[in-house]
Amino acid sequence: MDELELEFKLDSRLDNDCIALGDFPLSRLLLMNDANYPWFILVPRRAEASEIYHLSPADQAQLLHESSFLSENLHDVFDGDKMNIAALGNIVKQLHIHHVVRFEGDPAWPAPVWGAVAAKPYTETQIQEIHRKLQMMMPQEVNFIARDLIS
Repeated sequence: MDELELEFKLDSRLDNDCIALGDFPLSRLLLMNDANYPWFILVPRRAEASEIYHLSPADQAQLLHESSFLSENLHDVFDGDKMNIAALGNIVKQLHIHHVVRFEGDPAWPAPVWGAVAAKPYTETQIQEIHRKLQMMMPQEVNFIARDLIS
């Protein structure tokens, strides 16, 4: 673990709006708590990074690998029509990459998801199901956070 990872702290807005699922070698994997869309976020665990070019060349390559790997698996798990991937950072400056599985006919289609409809929080059962599906698809790439099972 290097110094930049030791100093990493997740932005409070991401922490409040998302559910932590686990860690790739570089990035924290989050689930946006909005059941309107399968919406995931990768946050490189590097202190003070707000742009991709702030990462070392090795970290840039790792982020591209993690993003591509996640996108392919999300598309397969959710059988989406399109993957929307974006790094905006206008409100949350901390570098984070959105991965939204889109469906023709979803609440915002074909417009962007931001602000289209009110967020609909996941139930604990839904979170566990998503966690289980992703854990089955990506067991070697992601160190998943253990979740208590509902009886």
